[in-house]
Amino acid sequence: MSNADASKTGKKRIVVVCPGRGSYTAETLNYLKRFSKVPTFAEFVADIDGRRREWGEPTITELDTKEKFSPSLHTRGEHASPLIYACSYGDFLSIDREQYEIVALAGNSMGWYLALAFSGVLNWAGAFHTIQTMGSMMKQEIIGAQLIYPIVDENWLPDPKREAVVHEALAEIKQAGVGEAYVSIWLGGYVVLAGEKRAVDFLQKKLPKTGDYPFQLINHAAFHTPLMYETSQRAFEAIPESLFHAPQLPLIDGRGQIWQPYSTDTRALYEYTLGHQVYATYDFTSSITVALKEFAPDQLWLLGPGSSLGGSLGQILIKNQWRGIKNKDDFKKSNLVVNQK
Repeated sequence: MSNADASKTGKKRIVVVCPGRGSYTAETLNYLKRFSKVPTFAEFVADIDGRRREWGEPTITELDTKEKFSPSLHTRGEHASPLIYACSYGDFLSIDREQYEIVALAGNSMGWYLALAFSGVLNWAGAFHTIQTMGSMMKQEIIGAQLIYPIVDENWLPDPKREAVVHEALAEIKQAGVGEAYVSIWLGGYVVLAGEKRAVDFLQKKLPKTGDYPFQLINHAAFHTPLMYETSQRAFEAIPESLFHAPQLPLIDGRGQIWQPYSTDTRALYEYTLGHQVYATYDFTSSITVALKEFAPDQLWLLGPGSSLGGSLGQILIKNQWRGIKNKDDFKKSNLVVNQK
């Protein structure tokens, strides 16, 4: 259905945004229970649980129903990735298609794999294999580290001085031979930096303190940097191209490129997903900017668990002054981002 056709139906046109690795937290324990009455969801969870047993891992049901959230357990890639996938899929299935027309899908980092699954590129088996495989890449040893730092001011307006400080710190690392560090993700009003542990430790000390930042992300490797070249090659060996199909809904990737249902080269999509997407910067800001300008949605719908991308989406709206939103207060008064947490 075209954008024009969607508007004629009276449905709200939405872009669905899929979350990344850090979205499952102590506040989201027992998230799966909310979907007990959603058709096919119980079958879906049973399917994942069975596949997890075959991998020798605790089921997502066991993880989600733990009495307490354990960072050392729940944030590990091999557990967090399929758990977040299941939570997000429940939210995706809960979208009322009688009221809302999904015009495109996007995601942040691991959220790209979720977008592939929800758009029909990957079926249940293919999605689980891809998400579990990528989430398990650092099971034996985490390569590098990631930290997050703000590049906006208190009103969520772009702050060129803060961004300049980040670039200066990265340049200083290179000149001093401290190690490798790169921009991993452009995340709205934040930048995620990643690299070798000693380089990230340097950034932790070098970047000026502002509130809780710079903040190092727990159990996060240096994804979306050249340190992941070998991981990318392992992914190509472990995940076959045959799992990938043309999307049923438009997809916007981490460069801002749109993959349309009737023109997608599945070979190119496969190569991007396990290649560039793994070892090059993920530009979530560009992805959402393209979503706004090319699809002009009525709302952005952020799938759960959690709401970690809510602020980033608001900051991207402000950067684009989308529908008159010029600062943090304007965004709070708007209803342009719906969080299903």
